[in-house]
Amino acid sequence: MNKSIYTGPVFEMAKQQFEHVADHLQIPEMDRGRLLYPKRAIAVSCPIHRDDGRTEVFQGYRVQHHLTLGPTKGGTRFAPSVDIGEVAALAIWMSWKCALAGLPYGGAKGGITVDPYALSPRELESLSRRYMQEMIPFVGPHTDVMAPDMGTNEQVMAWFMDTYSMYQGKTINEIVTGKPVSAGGTLGRREATGRGVAYLVGRVLESLGIRADGATAIVQGFGNVGSIAAYALAERGLKIIGVSDHTAAYYDPAGLDVWALHSHTSEHGHLAGFSSQSLIEPWEMLVQKCDVLIPAALEQVITGRNAAQLKCRVLAEGANGPTTPEADAILHARGDEIFVLPDILCNAGGVIVSYFEWVQDLQRLFWEQAEVFDRLYRILERSFQQTMVRAKRDGISTRMAATAIGIDVVQNAKRTRGLFP
Repeated sequence: MNKSIYTGPVFEMAKQQFEHVADHLQIPEMDRGRLLYPKRAIAVSCPIHRDDGRTEVFQGYRVQHHLTLGPTKGGTRFAPSVDIGEVAALAIWMSWKCALAGLPYGGAKGGITVDPYALSPRELESLSRRYMQEMIPFVGPHTDVMAPDMGTNEQVMAWFMDTYSMYQGKTINEIVTGKPVSAGGTLGRREATGRGVAYLVGRVLESLGIRADGATAIVQGFGNVGSIAAYALAERGLKIIGVSDHTAAYYDPAGLDVWALHSHTSEHGHLAGFSSQSLIEPWEMLVQKCDVLIPAALEQVITGRNAAQLKCRVLAEGANGPTTPEADAILHARGDEIFVLPDILCNAGGVIVSYFEWVQDLQRLFWEQAEVFDRLYRILERSFQQTMVRAKRDGISTRMAATAIGIDVVQNAKRTRGLFP
């Protein structure tokens, strides 16, 4: 493909990662376009009535990377940064993530270019419902199943489900995951990504011979993923010495009170105002000495400018695409100093439990929370072991190993099915 609608730094990063692994796998050039470029991209206009009487139009997107293994699956992001390139990159990463976990999905992602915090509750509901209304011709329980992402939550998913169900004339719980339990959601979904991060961090510390009790962690991003990961790691005995979100960053080598942080963010919605003590510049927090560093916010926060300064033993990628290829090269050159838990493995807990939710909705048979987490940890353990074996066998990084496994699965399925017509 000489000319493409997919542009921007995040898409270029995903493309560069793919080409790097494709070279390693010796995938012929003629097969690469079909593996990399999305099957379908949708752009829609979403007009809503603002509270002041104005009509405003917001741009929405949905990218479905491939439907070779089953329906596509992926979150919906409401953020000012959303564009078609970013959404496509996230859909591509989701494909490799689902394949690595053994889920019968292709990757998808969607979003609206909007600051959700600038909308009133009524405006947010109107925009959510309008977006789903525009997507109805392109999604379905066996075509594309949505989930929450940055800027969306259980309530937005409930509005999505209700809008789709009203159009169908019956309740279709399985059109989205990440719903409230009262609307057909599963127990454990809200905590799944963060608890999955904590489980894998525990496994890595164990493999490195580092005791969890007393180890230190810094968490960048204190939303759903980061806050739950911090809480779950504190339960395991780790000392959380740094946290941040888009409003503030705090660092205290003696340890921060995670429960007090949770209470503050639950009441105020952000970290700002938690304390006048321990404030630190967000960029500075990332390079403090710790056992575990968890970037759990946006893409491209570990870059060529700060990768050489990292003082962590484990880099656990709770966010999607937090480490740029330039940073990867620097980390690789540092040898075994830093163990990287790549994003498509580290944060896979969310889509794994979303899969469980979809299965339960289809069967109309719901599981206890203990069963949800038991199944989650078993899949994460299998994926972790496969990644470690592949990295050791081929002498490659954990990121390349995890991505190679995912690409292998998709490539083999496409080869087996052939090209239609």
